[in-house]
Amino acid sequence: MPIIEIHTCIKADKQICFDLARNIDFHQESLQHSNEKAISGKTSGLIELGESVTWVAKHFGFTQKLTSKITEFQLPNYFVDEMVSGAFKSFKHEHVFQQNGNQTLMIDKFYFQSPFGILGKLANYLFLKNYMTNLLKTRNQLLKKEAEKVINF
Repeated sequence: MPIIEIHTCIKADKQICFDLARNIDFHQESLQHSNEKAISGKTSGLIELGESVTWVAKHFGFTQKLTSKITEFQLPNYFVDEMVSGAFKSFKHEHVFQQNGNQTLMIDKFYFQSPFGILGKLANYLFLKNYMTNLLKTRNQLLKKEAEKVINF
């Protein structure tokens, strides 16, 4: 199972970072390039423990639908979203927030399994892991920029 781990240092309070990371509206804004839209479940505002959201987006030229659910939640330190249904065989995305002085270290750990057995593993190696890494890094840079706009403490 491939694992992607990304560390992002943000000059903002971890509560601000935590809330942006779980904000449905910001998620849609940060992934405009894939036309990602929340279509059912929690479709705006801050997602909470036990809530789910269904997204529709265009990746690799195909429109895809994915439903994820918040399965763990420790305000403002940690939350996990896991795929309920969608294109992956499975995925789990851990979001960790650590305050370090006037900065927050945001850690994303994204575990995923592709469908289609050996063909899925080949896709992971050839392009999918890089694609997902770039998607997460792009989103994190937008989150960093937005969080750092807020007056710091």
